[in-house]
Amino acid sequence: MANERVLVVEDEAAVARGLVLALEEEGFRVDLAEDGAAALKMAESQNPEIILLDIRLPDISGFDVCRQLRQSGHRMPILMLTARDEAMDKVLGLELGADDYIVKPYHLKELISRMRAQLRRAYGDLAAQSSGENIRFGEFTVDMDQWEVRKGRRVIFLTLTEFRLLRHLITRPNRVCSRDELIEHVWGYDSDIGSNRIVDVHVSHLRDKLEDDPSDPRWIVTVRGIGYKFTP
Repeated sequence: MANERVLVVEDEAAVARGLVLALEEEGFRVDLAEDGAAALKMAESQNPEIILLDIRLPDISGFDVCRQLRQSGHRMPILMLTARDEAMDKVLGLELGADDYIVKPYHLKELISRMRAQLRRAYGDLAAQSSGENIRFGEFTVDMDQWEVRKGRRVIFLTLTEFRLLRHLITRPNRVCSRDELIEHVWGYDSDIGSNRIVDVHVSHLRDKLEDDPSDPRWIVTVRGIGYKFTP
């Protein structure tokens, strides 16, 4: 993709100004929202390919923004910006539908690398690798071209990252996929000390949406100490 549109949600003027300039120099089209209400409106009107979302906002929190975006059906990648000492913020952001997080203070090179990985996985690699075939298991149909999952006739809402994760698992039936492998192929970067939690939270999301009993999963099974496998 070229000239991707990014929505930056940041209320600190100096930080926002520097981030906007840096992203524009990298070729992004940047919209800036200084509070949560503006972010929700701009997500609707500008249709960004990716959102950088600070947690601490002056009106509603970044958590609430993320939750409302997902509830209204927005699938674009959301990267949450968190403070170094707020580990629980990372977990909560992921549980509410964020795709990734990056810790402040961050290096711009790392931030842009994470953004490009999300964009490539969301809009580039998946389309290029689409088989054009549907995969069925149980009552579910996975449409690889439409990036859509249906249970019978009902569409199951998945974020783009959740769909990529499901796609990786179901195209490797009965094969154990390590967390490191999933981070590399679904998120597009090398595993680090916090990445296991990212995988686990997104698998939990899939189970909540696909399993009759998420606590005793039928389709996506944990392989302790390693990762997960799909069992058709």
